Amino acid sequence: MAKKKKFRLLDAVLATVCITLVVESVAPTAAIGNSQYFWWLLLIAGFCVPYGMITAELGTTYPSEGGMYDWVKKAFGEKWASRVAWNYWINFPLWIASLAVAVTDVVAGIFGVELSLIWLLVLQLGYTWLVCFLGTRRVTDTKYLVNLGTVFKVVFVLALGALGIYTFIKTGESANPIKSVSDLLPSLDLAGLSFVSIIIFNFLGFEVVGTFVDDMENPKKDIPKALVVGGILMALFYILPATGVNVSMSLEDAEVASITESFAILLTNLGVSSDIVRVVVIVAGLMFIYTMVANITSWSFGVNSVAKYAADDGGMPKIFSKTNKDGVPSWASYMNGIVASIICIVGIILGYVSETASNLFWTFFSLSLVTLLISYIPLFAAFLKLRKTDKTKRVYKVPGSDGMIKFLTYLPLVLLVLGVIFTIFGDFTKDYIVGNLPLIIGVVVSFIIQEILASRVKVKKVEKAEK
Repeated sequence: MAKKKKFRLLDAVLATVCITLVVESVAPTAAIGNSQYFWWLLLIAGFCVPYGMITAELGTTYPSEGGMYDWVKKAFGEKWASRVAWNYWINFPLWIASLAVAVTDVVAGIFGVELSLIWLLVLQLGYTWLVCFLGTRRVTDTKYLVNLGTVFKVVFVLALGALGIYTFIKTGESANPIKSVSDLLPSLDLAGLSFVSIIIFNFLGFEVVGTFVDDMENPKKDIPKALVVGGILMALFYILPATGVNVSMSLEDAEVASITESFAILLTNLGVSSDIVRVVVIVAGLMFIYTMVANITSWSFGVNSVAKYAADDGGMPKIFSKTNKDGVPSWASYMNGIVASIICIVGIILGYVSETASNLFWTFFSLSLVTLLISYIPLFAAFLKLRKTDKTKRVYKVPGSDGMIKFLTYLPLVLLVLGVIFTIFGDFTKDYIVGNLPLIIGVVVSFIIQEILASRVKVKKVEKAEK
């Protein structure tokens, strides 16, 4: 008898929160200032809600571990699906490498040490291969790790939000006072609009839950519930700490402070003894590292499954098709580790060459954001086409008239495109473009690889037809 599936509704809700709640982005988001509330409300209504409803309909109508790849494939064919798979996958090892760097930054910060070359390599590569090993397990095997990571994230955001609000109440003064309605409105220049991509990034990941269908007891009922409950919790868990930081820390501090530094600044401002602050920072730092392990683990199966399904169709290298005895695309996870390791090693070497050379390394992380945003653009177009052309019975349907459905589809799609543009071109001055050339070149190279992979799908189909 087959073993009963173990991924319950509660696990799906916790996974949704773990996937979408990016703790390390709280302080940078708060650094937007008072206009963040405008952006939060606009993007929750204009992106998060439609995106959540659309992924709920697609995930329940077309349940598959291939997730977004299969949805786009069904709508537009393998060629477009391969483009999604490439952008969705390449973002992941870049993100793993960025968190590996964050691990060493946290360790150095909480213990007040300067890490040697050996320790940088050990910690960054150790983190990389730990999460890649965990990525070879099914979600039912790692759910307790992910669930605990979610608990730690919630503790972080609630504590940071409460601490910031308490500081505001105690001092009776906001670090960033709202003096008029204009303080809540964003600047509509490129610098102000660049925040769109930051907040959109915080919302991404709902579709990953749809790839857990083979491990869920009742995916058609549980997926919409998990996305609704998880989405509401995620929005609250972002806004609360961002508000706490905004009313208690200057924009300058919020812009440069990590999550652990935010705790240290607030506790110190409240007059807490340095010994207690140090203990809190160390505990918070270790918990933070754990959340970074859980975060990547929660994303791994979804990303690796997309790469695997694309490889089955020839849209990714064949090595991504290989699975282990549990049916998990293990070699996709190993490829994540190989690419992330190379990036980490190159980054460490560049850091020892010069500070300017080291800055080039961070371009990879902007590239990861761009490729991730690009991968979602065909998703919305696929939803609209499938709603028109495919008559498969929908367990859950996005409500509204045809006009409303188009509005709910095009609005988040436009916001995604704007997010990509503003991430690449934060300014159109010559100096900015020259300084951002590494990112622009990276996007062009990624596009070329994407088209090569897409062309391989077409050639493969022709060969099959000829045979």
